[in-house]
Amino acid sequence: MMRALWTSASGMNAQQKNLDTISNNLANVNTAGFKRVRAEFHDLLYQTLAAPGSGTSNTTETPNGIQIGLGSKVVATNRLFDQGSLKNTNRSLDLAITGSGFFQVTLPDGTAGYTRDGSFTLDATGQLVTSQGYLLNPNITIPQETRSIVIGTDGTVTADTGDANLQNLGQINLSTFINPSGLKAMGGNIYQETNASGAPVTGVPGSPGIGEIQSNFLESSNVDVAEEMINLIIGQRAFEVTSRSVRTADTVLGEITGLKR
Repeated sequence: MMRALWTSASGMNAQQKNLDTISNNLANVNTAGFKRVRAEFHDLLYQTLAAPGSGTSNTTETPNGIQIGLGSKVVATNRLFDQGSLKNTNRSLDLAITGSGFFQVTLPDGTAGYTRDGSFTLDATGQLVTSQGYLLNPNITIPQETRSIVIGTDGTVTADTGDANLQNLGQINLSTFINPSGLKAMGGNIYQETNASGAPVTGVPGSPGIGEIQSNFLESSNVDVAEEMINLIIGQRAFEVTSRSVRTADTVLGEITGLKR
């Protein structure tokens, strides 16, 4: 019975982490470029009371053995980078990525950050920055006299400054990773490279393996509210059933301790 209590506790702890993950997905349903996360479970160690194939006599052996599991745990939170829907904003500095890739930005400490959130704006010097003020890398500076900005699907940035010809302002590149789920989430829609993600591969949008840029659009969160609500109910019921196992084990222990009466 004591083993049942600890096994049930591990299951409750795992389901609590699962519910925390689902709650974070739902909280970010309106976060531009957010990618939903799924909790991954593994079973824990097994106590082997009789090994499969152990002898039961001189000529026979047990086909299955006796192994009692000791619970479960969350071993990973897998971020799913499937494409979110596009929302038309009619704002030229709003950029959505269709396909693979991240915008590279420069963080305050000088390191590189990566984001799918393309809601860019201008700082006091006319440079493209995120809503937190992180500079797009490579830097793009918009002249003060600019009347309109055109950003192509290949990331080329041109501006109408009142002259007869459009002025080329630079190139927006995208970075891809062999394992984007291995990126470290820093909050604020920013990811950072890790050993698990691999090194970034940076190139022109539309190149093989790299997505394209859509100006005047933002990528919405890829969270499906209906699916997350179903997962929430399943997680809640799993937690409830596991907690009942604790109460059942406690009841049986109570019956055992009451045998002396």
